[in-house]
Amino acid sequence: MSGYPGSEIQSDTEIDDFRLEVREWLEAHVPAEPLPTWTDPAGFALHRDWERVLYEGGYAAIDWPSEYGGRDAGPRRSIVFGEEYYRAGAPERVNMGGLYLLGPVLMQHGTPEQCARWIPDILSCRTVWCQGFSEPESGSDLASLRTRADRDGDEFIVNGQKIWTSMGGFSDWIFALVRTDPVAGSIRKHDGITFLCIDLRSPGVEVRPLTMVDGTKGFAEIFFTDVRVPVENVVGEIGGGWRVAMSTLGFERGAVFGDHAKYSKDVGDLARLVAARGLEDDSAALDDLGRVLVETEVYRANVYRLADLAEQGVDLTATASINKIYWTQMQFDIFDTGLRLLEDDAAVVGDPSAIPGADDRTRLAWANWHHRYWYSRAAMIFGGTNEIQRNIISERVLGLPMESRK
Repeated sequence: MSGYPGSEIQSDTEIDDFRLEVREWLEAHVPAEPLPTWTDPAGFALHRDWERVLYEGGYAAIDWPSEYGGRDAGPRRSIVFGEEYYRAGAPERVNMGGLYLLGPVLMQHGTPEQCARWIPDILSCRTVWCQGFSEPESGSDLASLRTRADRDGDEFIVNGQKIWTSMGGFSDWIFALVRTDPVAGSIRKHDGITFLCIDLRSPGVEVRPLTMVDGTKGFAEIFFTDVRVPVENVVGEIGGGWRVAMSTLGFERGAVFGDHAKYSKDVGDLARLVAARGLEDDSAALDDLGRVLVETEVYRANVYRLADLAEQGVDLTATASINKIYWTQMQFDIFDTGLRLLEDDAAVVGDPSAIPGADDRTRLAWANWHHRYWYSRAAMIFGGTNEIQRNIISERVLGLPMESRK
C-alpha cells in the first residue's frame, strides 16, 4: 500500500503522548469482565456495543483518513494502538470485514455516493459486513465461482451459494463476487466477475450458521435465490470485480499494524499455562516456549520495519503474501505448541478447571485455547491458502517461471 494515510513521520514525543492517551482511555472504558464469546447472539450484541464505544471515543479506525472519519494515524500510531489494545485485554473486534476489508476497498474503488452511503455505518458498527468469496468447489481457485448475477434493467438477479462466511450469521450486508458474464471463447475465467454488495435482509437470502468442530458458530453458508440487487451496488466496474477482489485480498493477507501484539499476548498466556502445569523447569517445554517467542519477536520486528517503509511511501503490496504465510504459520505454532505441552489436560476441551492452581487470566486463556487452535488451522486456508501464497511469491515477487497449470 503506497501513500499510507498519516505517513508523515511523527516524533517520539508525539508517539509517547499518543500511547499515554490510548492507555488512559482503554483503562477507563474496557469492560471490567471479559465479554462472552461473540459466536452467540447475546455475546455478539455486547461486542457490537463495544464497537460503538470505540467509535464514540474516536478509536474505531484510527488508521483511516480523516475525511472518512479516521485519525490519519499512520503506521507508528497504529502500532501503538494495537499494543495498548491487547495489553488492556480489550474485546475482540467484530466488524473487521467492514473496517479492514470493505472500507479501504470503497476508498480505493468506490464512488463518492457509495462511500457516503456505507462508510459512516461501517465506522459506527451500525452495519456489520461479511465477505462472500468462497463457494463449494471454489476455494483456492476463486475464479471458478458459480454464483450468477443476471441483469434485469437497473437490478441484478442473484442465484448461488457462498460458504465459510466469517460472521455470516451475524452480519447485515455481504460484499460478494458474482459472475455477470459466462466463461466462453477467449474470455478468461477472471473476466466477467463483479464485486457486488448485497443486503442480507433481501427476499431470497437464506443464512445457515455452520457449527464448527469446537461447537462455535462463527461461520455460515449463504444461499441466494432470485435475489434482486440494485446495479448501483456494484463496486468498481461491472465485469471488473477481479481487480477489486485482489485489493481486498491484499488487505486481508497483509500485516495489520499493531496486530503483532495479539500474538505476543498469546505467547505470554502460553508461558502462564506452562508454569501453571509445573513445567517451568522442563528444558523441552522451555525450548518450545522459546521457539514461539522468537517467532513472535521476529514478526514484531518485521511489522516495525514495514511501518518505517510505509512512512517513506514505499508500496507494500508485494509483502502481503509473505506476511500471510508467516503470521498464519506462527499463529498455528503457538496453539499447536500449547496443546502438545499440556498433554492430558488438553483433552478437556475448553474446561478452565483443567489446570488446577491457575489464575483467572490463565483459565480464561485456556478456555479459548481449542477455539483459537482450530481457527489457526483455518487461517492457513482462508484468504488464499499458504500453498497459493508461495506460488504468488515465486512468480510475482521473485520472478520465477510460472507453475504449470493444467
